[in-house]
Amino acid sequence: MFSIGELAVYPGHGVGSIGSIETRRISGGATQKFYIIKILASGATIMVPVDNEKAVGLRKVINRNTASKVYQVLKEKSDTVEDKQTWNRRYREYMEKVKTGCVMEVAKVFRNLYLLKADKELSFGERRMLNTAKGLLIKELSIARRVTEAKIEDELNKLMTP
Repeated sequence: MFSIGELAVYPGHGVGSIGSIETRRISGGATQKFYIIKILASGATIMVPVDNEKAVGLRKVINRNTASKVYQVLKEKSDTVEDKQTWNRRYREYMEKVKTGCVMEVAKVFRNLYLLKADKELSFGERRMLNTAKGLLIKELSIARRVTEAKIEDELNKLMTP
């Protein structure tokens, strides 16, 4: 259960702030409680049923220890995807990983696309996916480590550039 003002991660959209918890009337006259979440990066507002928080993957922001593990995933180069797949198959696979909301999966998507970009031109969808994964990581890592997003972006660029 989240509280008003608490930060939460919504899969595919990133970190948001719980602005309120409201009871709304739904179909059939029943009522249901919803988290009203404002996504920090985009300003979008999302309503998540309180009863479905686990099902949709709503989770707490990672801590510093987990942030260190994210950096380990980014440094690992041995389990990267091979580029023998078609771009659209890769894109679908990566989209599924991002939708899980798991920060480790998002880190793998970012790492793999960043490394693939060094070898070949990415499709438009892959470039967009790379930017999405990077944005999700930057926002959450900056909150977890309590540093600026610019510092995290700089660290990621240095880490990923050979």
